[in-house]
Amino acid sequence: MLSTSPLRGGEQPHVLRRPPRSMKQEYEEFMLQRIEEYKNTVTRAELLLIGDEAVRELEANAGDQYLLTEVLLLEHVDRLIARRLRLPSFPRWRQRHRTLRLSQREPTHWGLDQDGPLMTLARRLEPGDLAVVVGAAALPGALFLAAHDAEVFLLDQDIGAIEAAEGRAVSEQLAGRFHALVIQLGSWLPDVAPSLVILNPTSLATSAAADRDAVLHELRTRTRPGGVHLILATPTSDGVIPLAPEALLAQYDGWEVRRKRARSAGFIATKPARHQDTPGNVSD
Repeated sequence: MLSTSPLRGGEQPHVLRRPPRSMKQEYEEFMLQRIEEYKNTVTRAELLLIGDEAVRELEANAGDQYLLTEVLLLEHVDRLIARRLRLPSFPRWRQRHRTLRLSQREPTHWGLDQDGPLMTLARRLEPGDLAVVVGAAALPGALFLAAHDAEVFLLDQDIGAIEAAEGRAVSEQLAGRFHALVIQLGSWLPDVAPSLVILNPTSLATSAAADRDAVLHELRTRTRPGGVHLILATPTSDGVIPLAPEALLAQYDGWEVRRKRARSAGFIATKPARHQDTPGNVSD
């Protein structure tokens, strides 16, 4: 989970919950995504032609050495598509990927504030830490966390915004650790135990008060002891604040809260380690 918070002080032992993904796994995922994207853009007739080409090549190269199976055929179709797309070899991809990932771990890549609280929280993440981000408007922050090897769930009620978020994650080669889900606030949340929650208050503004309370209660309960909620600042529109972060402060009674004076500036709430209301009291 999140390492010791500078907001809380002191040192606490922690362990990695799962090993980081290997570069080879990320490369295979990249290849699969690009190949599937291509398949979705061509007609069935074109795919059948590629299949015929794959059969001819396999028969020409195999002789009587092995039986032509459907699995071998599908694998060779993928190789032909990779060749058509001129997808990079693993060594070439690895070099480019390292450069891309270093760039993505800089807030400027996402248009984020260099001195914002998200920067500090991201540095405390360990590979495999789980983060929940509520509100598609917070997509840059969600992808920034994914670039730091967190497992990120982005939740929003707008299917169009979710589809756009998925597309951005694929283009940034972060889809393997990024999950964008359409939800109806107050009715369902994914069964996860986050170490970090990022909440854009604007995403709750149009929901009924009872639904907002239900979502926040569920997120607080599911958050691991010592976990953090970052309530983002709310931009003003014609001098009107739809739902100020200050309005959510009452939900964090018993948590350690750090906030700025401005009502729209947001705040950080840390769940005390004594809390044991995480579902199942899970520890990996």
